Amino acid sequence: MNPHHEDLKGGVAIEDHGVIGDLRTVALVGNEGTIDWLCYPHFDSPSIFAALLDPEKGGYWRVSPEPDGVMKRQFYWPDTNVLVTRFYTPNGVGELIDLMPLGKGSKAEGREVLRRIRVVRGEMAFRMECFPAFNYARDEHETHVVNGGAAFVSKDLSMQLVTPVKLKQEGNGVVAHFTLKESESAVFTLREGGVEGCHHHLHTHDSAEKLFRDTVDYWRHWLSKCKYTGRWREMVQRSALALKLMTFEPSGAIIAAPTCSLPESPGGTRNWDYRFCWLRDAAFTVYAFLRIGFNEEAAAFMRWVEKRCAENGDGPLPLMFRLDGSPVPKEEELHHLRGYGGAQPVRIGNMAAHQLQLDIYGELMDSVYLSNKYAVPISYDFWRHLRRLVDWVCDHWMMEDEGIWEIRGSRRHFVYSKLMCWVAVDRAIRLADKRSLPADRAKWLKTRDAIFEEIMEKGWCKEKGAFIQAYGHEALDAANLLMPLVFFLSPVDPRMLSTLDVIRKAPRDGGLTSDGLVFRYDADEKLDGIEGSEGTFNLCSFWLVEALTRASPVRPDLLDEARLIFERMQGYANHLGLYAEQTGMSGEALGNFPQALTHLSLISAAYNLDRTLGRHD
Repeated sequence: MNPHHEDLKGGVAIEDHGVIGDLRTVALVGNEGTIDWLCYPHFDSPSIFAALLDPEKGGYWRVSPEPDGVMKRQFYWPDTNVLVTRFYTPNGVGELIDLMPLGKGSKAEGREVLRRIRVVRGEMAFRMECFPAFNYARDEHETHVVNGGAAFVSKDLSMQLVTPVKLKQEGNGVVAHFTLKESESAVFTLREGGVEGCHHHLHTHDSAEKLFRDTVDYWRHWLSKCKYTGRWREMVQRSALALKLMTFEPSGAIIAAPTCSLPESPGGTRNWDYRFCWLRDAAFTVYAFLRIGFNEEAAAFMRWVEKRCAENGDGPLPLMFRLDGSPVPKEEELHHLRGYGGAQPVRIGNMAAHQLQLDIYGELMDSVYLSNKYAVPISYDFWRHLRRLVDWVCDHWMMEDEGIWEIRGSRRHFVYSKLMCWVAVDRAIRLADKRSLPADRAKWLKTRDAIFEEIMEKGWCKEKGAFIQAYGHEALDAANLLMPLVFFLSPVDPRMLSTLDVIRKAPRDGGLTSDGLVFRYDADEKLDGIEGSEGTFNLCSFWLVEALTRASPVRPDLLDEARLIFERMQGYANHLGLYAEQTGMSGEALGNFPQALTHLSLISAAYNLDRTLGRHD
């Protein structure tokens, strides 16, 4: 057993989860049949189930065999986000299918979480337990056992548990004990609703089967648009399916991750809320979607961004938003929840929303440039808003900021922030020239060149032989691996090759890499103003794979290393091919899960590595 798991005190490890969703919210399902994370009705709404953050108070919904201790396996129904958890006992084999309906039948039936347990061999006894805890376990609720199920009524939200199985109230939840023989099944659904009308939403075997089939068809039809057919097709498609789950269909917004406050170090304090739309993360996601053929998602996000730019006025653009484009709520600490593995404090909301992060303009303009090229050409009105932002960057790029890693210490001149300001102006110039759009080209060209020269002068440390994290500080930053990926420098430029060599050293030797896994920076340098350590950053490990791949024309040995690192990284995915933000010392998942940045960087690395290996083959 992973020693990290022993500290969870009854909770399920991050990596022992699958995820289901309906493009409005998601549920995390543990391999024991427990839904222990669900915010409703949307990703950024308060939780109904949060046992992931507190197994005793957080609330959960479990369907599992009696007794405990059975062998279990989890997998996705092929090419879908429909999750299957199988239980193996001496008396039989049970199969739990979890989904949120999508497709033809789902709109008529309404939104719901559907759980169908059936016995495929022998005979098995099961128990069902549903103990919601509304508003992060802060709101009390009444429980009513009614005809056709049960109702849970709180002051702001009421939910129905609909099932033909007989329920018994225990405390503020309900339980059921039942036995199924081979080919028999029981269906449970959770939907919004009060005390009345539960029985109207009961599913028969046939109606549940139809929703299952419609949802499978929806996901397979969506995935059929994927253009990637390379060596790692299964991993890339699973990453694409995970990214799609993090899109909010009503608005086109894309969240960074569907969870909050999962720690970046075991028992640590680096616990943040990622259930919002970061411009940076979403822009990178657009790049990944475009790379493998999902243009509609890119176009939807561009429409969302255009609205945010139109609303913004003349000042800097906020770096993150709620799903509807409104401001991110104030950061709060929930001291009544003990946190995942005891990691305190549990935080909701995000104080970083008020930071200055200059890099967002580069990621945004790069995604606009690519979307204009491969999806839908931008409108003149959108260009006017973007032009105003680029002019703002030209006037403010020399400012200190908090940077991509959202430091909570003093602002600095981060090299990556300057790099992405260069990207913002460069892509704006390219787009203006490509479309013959009006712009102050002379100002933009002058600014772009000035940024370039300053980075080469102040961002390069001759003694270290590498680009550094911030002017005047010799600490390394894995974000600088993006220099060749955004075409700032040639991937075979001597300075870039030297930076690669330094970053690839072990931390004890002054580098950032441990067995192919990359730390984003040296947390011991205390530049981030946050106590504690963290794991290796999966995004940065995939950035290293891509940087090595691009440098391989003059260093063929780097291509072998890139492939080996990529294969090793696959070994750190969970049993379903999903990744959190970081990887701990024992290989455990750390940080919010699943993480968009990890999956989009996997797609990009797989695409470029496969293409390069293909040329060599």
